[in-house]
Amino acid sequence: MATARGKSSLSSGKSPSFKRLLRRPGIVAGSSILVLMILLIVFGPLFVRNDPDLVNMAIRLQGPSLAYPFGTDQLGRCLFSRLVEGAGSTLGISSMVIVMVMLIGIPLGLLSGYIGGKVDTFLMRIVDGLSVLPDFLLVIAISGFLGPSMENMVVSIVLINWLGYARIVRGIVLSEREKDYITAAEVAGGNTWTVLWRHLLPAVLPPVLVYAALDIGKTILVISSLSYLGLGAQPPSPEWGAMLNDGRPFFQTQPELMIYPGVAIMLVVIAFNLIGEGLRDGLDVRGKQG
Repeated sequence: MATARGKSSLSSGKSPSFKRLLRRPGIVAGSSILVLMILLIVFGPLFVRNDPDLVNMAIRLQGPSLAYPFGTDQLGRCLFSRLVEGAGSTLGISSMVIVMVMLIGIPLGLLSGYIGGKVDTFLMRIVDGLSVLPDFLLVIAISGFLGPSMENMVVSIVLINWLGYARIVRGIVLSEREKDYITAAEVAGGNTWTVLWRHLLPAVLPPVLVYAALDIGKTILVISSLSYLGLGAQPPSPEWGAMLNDGRPFFQTQPELMIYPGVAIMLVVIAFNLIGEGLRDGLDVRGKQG
């Protein structure tokens, strides 16, 4: 009974309902942008049925038309089709990265914060050691060492991004493990895994989800930046960062080759940041994240 009372106190009426969260302006605005992007990914190819990888030098660098709504690039490929294809690639890869780093960072943070001792010391030494340099520089170094490819880029980002999740989860667990409901669970005979997954995991999920919503925008920027540098998506993949790199030599004469993917990246990053900020304010997790 004590455990139940402790858990119920954690999820008391302080947390806003799902419907109230959905009415927050930031979440509404960000979700609207993402819904429009998803609709474009799903239905765009039904209206413009051009192969995003088909090269046709006879129509290179053409302006917008009914057949090519955004015109064509330096190889005569449909810019609209490549943007739509790139949206699925960029959003899909960034979402996969976030899921992977959460699957690594959350369990390690739980173990480090709750067990403590040598486990905590060992894990935090790794986190502190890898946090000395900026994340982006480490990702570039690992990507360069592994070689340019989409798979190696994902591995590089995951190897660095889990650090932030582990640190946040550890901090929350260090605070929560001293509370009455954890003590009650331990007195009632709950083993380590029961306490971690049944009691502490629900406490860390709201702040972690907020952090993930904010982090996915950063991840999209990192993916696009690595592709722009030639370390991520390789030709002819229509990833947005790679499209920026392809259009760079033509910026003065055909700026739309860089403007379209640049605006797409900006809108998606803004959307996720708005959602993250809305969730953070709605769930009131500023203190826990700090």
